[in-house]
Amino acid sequence: MAFFDQTMKTIEVTTTLYAGQSFVTGQSRAGRRIRAIVPLLSCLLLGISSSAAVQTTQAHKTHRKSSSSTAAHYSSKHHSYYAKWSPMFPGSHDKLVEQNEELDKSQVQRMNSEFDLVQSELSNDLVPVNESEALKIADNLTDTRRYCRPWTRDFLQDFSQAYYQQFHTALLVNSLVRTADQQAYLRRHNHYAAPAWGDTASTHLAGVSVDLSRRGLTTTQYQWIRGYLQPLQQKGLVDPIEERQPVLHIVVFEKYSGRPLRSSPNSEASEATEADLLGAAGSQP
Repeated sequence: MAFFDQTMKTIEVTTTLYAGQSFVTGQSRAGRRIRAIVPLLSCLLLGISSSAAVQTTQAHKTHRKSSSSTAAHYSSKHHSYYAKWSPMFPGSHDKLVEQNEELDKSQVQRMNSEFDLVQSELSNDLVPVNESEALKIADNLTDTRRYCRPWTRDFLQDFSQAYYQQFHTALLVNSLVRTADQQAYLRRHNHYAAPAWGDTASTHLAGVSVDLSRRGLTTTQYQWIRGYLQPLQQKGLVDPIEERQPVLHIVVFEKYSGRPLRSSPNSEASEATEADLLGAAGSQP
């Protein structure tokens, strides 16, 4: 546009000079000179328009190329992030099934409703998790959701204290017990969430699980956490899962507290054996 404006000013000056010369000198050829210049000026204007159009097209092409390059870079970076994902504690369908089978053996009740939750809290089947210098709870976790099983609380206290002694900072809990309705709602908004029912139902419904935030953890801190959990997992006391979200999901089994597993009344272990039957019958006189 600046070049176009400058050219127009040059045309105006040229025309004025020629026109002025005809009035001052009285030369009759001034009109012919102007008529001769007009075609030249028209060609010049057409050339300017064409040049501007070419420059605009090139600018659009450059912008599109830059946008495509940015999108490709983002896609490559996004793919690279997931390509590097290599959890020590991966989750799977089979793992969820095994966890639920273990809970069934221990006869751990699920919180299918708000009534189940309140009843379990009142009967101390679920116990409160309190904050300390070593353990913090997310602000959006309401009071009725700050509960878990006694052995899960024992684990949290041991784990957070060991972590605090090492790094002098607290762990952050994002989630504890949930109801089936809450889990169903969460699953509608988070495709990583486990189902509310079935053989792969979320273990949060049983109050045995805890979600710890991974945000802000350094590599050294997170490697320490992995090292702390691995031997407990090998003993079958906990079962951690590293999710793609910045959360570490940890299932704690009842045997962490040293209590023996409770057998189901209908299990083979509770059925009377031949020796039991003979003992019950006693000796006949």
